[in-house]
Amino acid sequence: MSYEYFPGFYDRLMDSELYDEWLEFSADFIGDSPKKVLDLACGTAEFALRLSFFGHQVTGVDLSKEMVAVAKEKVAAAEIDLPIIEQDMSKLALKQTFDVVTCFCDSLNYLETEQALEATIQAVSAHLEPNGLFLFDVHSVFKIEQGFKNYSYGDSDEEISTIWNSFPGEHPHSVEHELTFYILGEDDTYNRVDELHKERTYPIATYENLLKKYGFTKIDIYADFSHEKPNNTSERIFFVARK
Repeated sequence: MSYEYFPGFYDRLMDSELYDEWLEFSADFIGDSPKKVLDLACGTAEFALRLSFFGHQVTGVDLSKEMVAVAKEKVAAAEIDLPIIEQDMSKLALKQTFDVVTCFCDSLNYLETEQALEATIQAVSAHLEPNGLFLFDVHSVFKIEQGFKNYSYGDSDEEISTIWNSFPGEHPHSVEHELTFYILGEDDTYNRVDELHKERTYPIATYENLLKKYGFTKIDIYADFSHEKPNNTSERIFFVARK
């Protein structure tokens, strides 16, 4: 999966209100007192910055060097202490522990195999303090198989046009997103850029069993930014796992 061009306009494609919803959901469990928080797959640090503004001591990790570069620019502009580290979350090795680990925006679905998912959950457990929290969301099987079925999205302005089409992936409960961007260059011509993003999810029980395997003793599961339990048509599944 390529992130060579995507990070430069990632924030323009994302609905900024989603970050506020993730923050509101997280606050219900993190509480008001400052915590030491690790934000996995932090992207451009939009969510990590929000956590930091609320008084938490935040570290961001992302696999993409391009995302990390954009995140560092934003953190520098905000003039706050928020380390951004380029690292594979399935091979996490930070030599410190945290009160809370977050991983939102269905980032775990970008892991290509169940083995990588397991390695990530194991690594998260190793980086959490006793009684620490792991908060994350994933696409439901319903969302992958039905919500993205024949999905197509387009948007444009003077500088960039975006075409986003989704197709079934090669694995069970997987999807492939084909993204095409037409980007206005300095010579006033548009350059075409193509990227392929792959996502894969699993039944809720798979995530739950892996969490239990690596020492999470209390696991609460919710749906679609609410405190309601998932049903057959829930699209985004939230896990609140305490070690």
